[in-house]
Order: sequence, then structure tokens, then C-alpha cells
Amino acid sequence: QAMADPRLGLRFQRRFLAARQLRSFPWPELEQNLQTSPDSSLLLDILHKTVLHPLCVKYPPSAKYRRCFLTELIKKHESTAAEPLDELYDTLAHILNEEESTHCYKNYLLPTGDCVTLSESVAIISGGTTGLVTWDAALHLAEWAIENSAIFSNRTVLELGSGIGFTGIAICKTCNPKTYIFSDYHHCVLKQLTENIRLNGFVLEPETTQHIQLQSQGQEAEATNYQNPKLIVTELDWGSVTEKQLLDLQPDIIIAADVVYDPEIILALIGMLQKLSTLRADRKPPEVYVAFTVRNPDTYRLFQAELDKVGIGWQIIPAHSNSIFLCDVQRNVTILQLFI
Repeated sequence: QAMADPRLGLRFQRRFLAARQLRSFPWPELEQNLQTSPDSSLLLDILHKTVLHPLCVKYPPSAKYRRCFLTELIKKHESTAAEPLDELYDTLAHILNEEESTHCYKNYLLPTGDCVTLSESVAIISGGTTGLVTWDAALHLAEWAIENSAIFSNRTVLELGSGIGFTGIAICKTCNPKTYIFSDYHHCVLKQLTENIRLNGFVLEPETTQHIQLQSQGQEAEATNYQNPKLIVTELDWGSVTEKQLLDLQPDIIIAADVVYDPEIILALIGMLQKLSTLRADRKPPEVYVAFTVRNPDTYRLFQAELDKVGIGWQIIPAHSNSIFLCDVQRNVTILQLFI
């Protein structure tokens, strides 16, 4: 009798913990393995690497997502001649009794063995903003940063439009920045961002109004093997930002993900980059990297045209080789390096 592929459970695990869409799972491979090895051990392995994984138990994805996943897993099991697996049905029954929540967790495994855990909204638009979920460009930018960690090592990084924190937390755990400045302007996003930073092993330090300073506390982190950068969360409205605010930042690197989707936002972003280029104490402009999914080619061309108009140079960063978070799903994501 053929043996089941032991790597299949791990492939399910990475997709499941990050709460990817169910169609991205390797269901055909599972069916093939179940036909050649119809005992229940493979399904039990997948169950314990996904729904019953300790990370998932502590920080569960949405009840709807887990319910749909288990229903599909049970269908695959029932299509074989294997004995019924009580643990599958018991787990589903437990989830059916759970109440739906407006928030859920996603867990992204890092190459270091650590993970990024985020509390996210279950809705794409919530509280009048799209900033309470993680978008593909943030995942893509984090993959590129991890592959090019030397760019960020021991440097001050400013992230524009941090959202709920995925890219920044991943960089802080893998790239050893000296200082990392998270920024956004929506109050709900800033609140969720702060909670997610704390969730990943960082705690708030006593601080007043404008800046929220954070410092890592090792005993709360699940598996910290990274040095502890100085972390700052700040409210930054590109349209009304003051020179004093920008003078306080002094970044070596500026990054942003999925902030190029509206003409008005594009103009505000370019205006702030121009201001930042002139406010460096050492007069050396920061390096700038912007990642975005090309949803509307006209908006992409507008961004390039507006950069050309104000004399900001740009080049496309070659695609990176590692797909850590995107789960083999190819997205039309581009990273531009800007020269301000």
C-alpha cells in the first residue's frame, strides 16, 4: 500500500493558519493520497496541523472559515473507504456551537520558525475603512524585505499606511531594524495596529498623545530570536502633516504597501515624500519602496506620471524568488523603488 505524502499536512498548515481561501488548498493531492492510502492517519495529521494546531486553538481564524474547511475535509474523508474519524465530527460540532465574531485571527509562519499573529476584521470594509485587513501587497513587500534584510538592518524605517501591522511586524522580527515607525491616520486602524503589536510580543510603554512607544518584552513573545528594535506608532495624515511631525521621524528607509489606489491619495503621498526628502538632518534622502497590486492600470500609470511630473525617479524592483506567504497564488503585485 502506498504511503501518504508527509509534506501534505505542512502545506495545508501554512495555508490554513494564514486563513487563505479554501480553493488555494491542495485538495486534488489530498484526494489522490486518500485513494492510495485510505486509512485515517493523513486526515488526522492535517486536522492537528490546522484546526487543532496550538496556534489556531489560541488564536482561531473565523468560525465560518474553520467550519467550511472541516466540512470539505469530511467530504474528502467520506469519499474513501476509511473508517469514520470521530475527531473530525467532534471538532466540527464544537465549532458549530461557536458564535460568529466581527474579528478573527490569522497566523503567518516566518522562515525563522516564529510567526506573525494578527487580529483582523472578518469584513473587507469595516468601520468605514479597508485598513482592518491584510492585503496581498503587504505580504509581497514583507517577502521581499525578508529576502533583502540587509537593507533594513540597523536602520530607521518609516512605514506609511501600516494598516494592522503585518509588514512592519514581519520586518521587525526578521530584518533587525534599529527603529521602526508604524503610521496610519484612521483611529480604528491605529487601535487595532497597537493591539497587534502587543499580540506579537511587544508591550506599550507609558507615553503621551502623539507617539505611542513600544518596547519588546521577551517573556510575552512566543519564540523571539530577533533583536528588539525601538518601535513607534504615530498618527500621520498625509494631507495635513506638519513639518515638525516629519522632522521628528528622520527615516533611512520609507516603505508602503497598497497605498496607490486613488488619485487623491497618490497626490497626497507624493507631496509628503517631497517634504520628507528635504527634511533629513544629514541631507541624504531616504530610500523609498512602494508595493501595490495593479488593479486599475490607469491608476498605476497616473502614479508613474505624477512621479515624473515632480521629478521623482522610479524603477521596478525585480520579483523576489521566495513565496513565503502568498501560498502559490500569483498576484499582479509590483514594487517600485522611488528616488526622492
